[in-house]
Amino acid sequence: MVQNNRNKSLSRGLRILKEIMIANKPLTANTLCQKLLVDKSTMSRLITTLIDEEFIEYKENSKEIILSDFMKNILEDEDRDRIVEKTKAILEEIHEVSNECAYVGVLEEGAVLYLNQIDYSNRVLKTRNSVGLKTPLHTNGFGKILLAFSDVELKNLKLKKHTSNTITSTAKLEKELELIQERGYAIGNEEHEFGLRSVAVPYFNQKNKLIATIGISGLSVRLDIEKLHKLGQEIFMIVNKHNI
Repeated sequence: MVQNNRNKSLSRGLRILKEIMIANKPLTANTLCQKLLVDKSTMSRLITTLIDEEFIEYKENSKEIILSDFMKNILEDEDRDRIVEKTKAILEEIHEVSNECAYVGVLEEGAVLYLNQIDYSNRVLKTRNSVGLKTPLHTNGFGKILLAFSDVELKNLKLKKHTSNTITSTAKLEKELELIQERGYAIGNEEHEFGLRSVAVPYFNQKNKLIATIGISGLSVRLDIEKLHKLGQEIFMIVNKHNI
C-alpha cells in the first residue's frame, strides 16, 4: 500500500510538471487543482516537493508557478541540440551553393548565439570558429532576422557603434526590418567588423514560430552586395524546403 501511494504521488507530481511545461505560462495552484482534480492540501504538498527538488518555483514572490531555471536550461539545451541536428543538412546545402561558411543561430539575451557552422572549403582565409559566440542583433544579417521576426523590443536595445556602417538609429533600423520582412532575408554589410558581410533568413517550425536564423558569412571581397541579394533568395528557397 505504501508503494502504491508513493507511485500515486509520483504520478501526480509528474502530471503537475507536465501541465506547467505544456502551458508555457505561469499557473496557480488553484488552476492546477481544477485541471488535475487534486485537492488543495495534496496539491500544496506536491508543489512544495517539486520546489524543494528545484523543478519549479514561484514567479517573483507571487502565487504563480513557473519552471525553475534548472528545468528551463535542460529544455533549452535539448531544443538547441535538436535545432543543430535538424539544420545540419540545410547548412551543408547552403555551403555547397554559396561556397561560404554556413551558420545557424538563435536569440539569447539580446544577441545572436551561433549554434553550428559548416565550411568544407579549402580556403586559407576562412571565417573563424564562431560556435558558442554571440554578436549584437543590429550588426549582422542573422541578428536582423531575429529582430524582424520576433517580439524583441527595439527600445530596449543598445545600438552600439562598431563600424561606420553600424545602424545606430532606431528609426533607420525599423525601416530596414520592414524591408527584411517583405523580402524574407537580411544583409549585414560590414556593420560588426570591416571586411565581413553576411546574409541570413528565418527558420520557422510548422506552427510558423521562429526557431532560428540561418545564413552565411564571409569576406566582403568575395561577397559584394549584388551577390548577397542573390544568395539571400537562394538560401530562402533552400530553408523553406525544410521544416523542423
